[in-house]
Amino acid sequence: MKSRYASAEETAREYYNSPDADNFYFEVWGGEDIHVGLYRDAQERVYDASRRTVAEMAKRVPGLGPGTRVLDIGSGYGGSGRYLAHEYGCPVTALNISETENERGRQKNRDQGVNHLVEIIDGSFEDLPFEDASYDVVWSQDAILHSGDRRRVLEEAVRVLRPGGYFVFTDPMQDDRCPQEALAPILERIHLSTLGSPGFYQRTLTELGLEDLGFEDHSEMIARHYGRIREVLVNEEDNLAGTVSEGYIERMKRGLQHWVDGGRAGHLRWGIFLFRKPEEA
Repeated sequence: MKSRYASAEETAREYYNSPDADNFYFEVWGGEDIHVGLYRDAQERVYDASRRTVAEMAKRVPGLGPGTRVLDIGSGYGGSGRYLAHEYGCPVTALNISETENERGRQKNRDQGVNHLVEIIDGSFEDLPFEDASYDVVWSQDAILHSGDRRRVLEEAVRVLRPGGYFVFTDPMQDDRCPQEALAPILERIHLSTLGSPGFYQRTLTELGLEDLGFEDHSEMIARHYGRIREVLVNEEDNLAGTVSEGYIERMKRGLQHWVDGGRAGHLRWGIFLFRKPEEA
């Protein structure tokens, strides 16, 4: 059967649906969030650092509350939506391409008593199934890199954002001056031809009519986060036997080290973007 998703998206869908990847991200990456964390020290728990990223992003968005409709695109297990529901009472739509992750997320919604506030939908952020100007906030964490058409993702985010609304997101990126060959080991591992960059996102979203409210640069967290994930993986390797294959673990250890090396070399960037859609004249 032909996939309804574009090639890069289908690659991501198959990967995150695989038992190896699902068990790795659920057990090693924190279980609630699967994005880069903001660490206070090199030995902090992945879960705590990842939660801090969510909290800091939320603090940057003015006026979050029960009346704020949020759309999280590329939502993973839906942890950010549950945080926003618990802390701010926001109704959240979480759209994600992995059906396996989404089933875990729905169970967590039920377990945490937020099923009435957080709706998880299977789908693509390149073709959002929502009306124009239907959300107050569009949110995304470390997901847009998986698209083969990042401009299309941004166009869709802008389309569904209401005038006066905010787009807040993070994404692992390349430095704007990074030589492309320096990224070859990373791109090969994640089956991509390019990464975005701060300049790409700032130029594109400005062209699409959004107001740039600033990029909060935390690029130093790339090496720290991927290094911390690798440490946890090595420490938990014996416990993962039977749920994550030995071959996957070895490939993941090599892949994580590429991210660490790229971060330390200054080739990679990461941080929190905030944009606002102007009110209509």
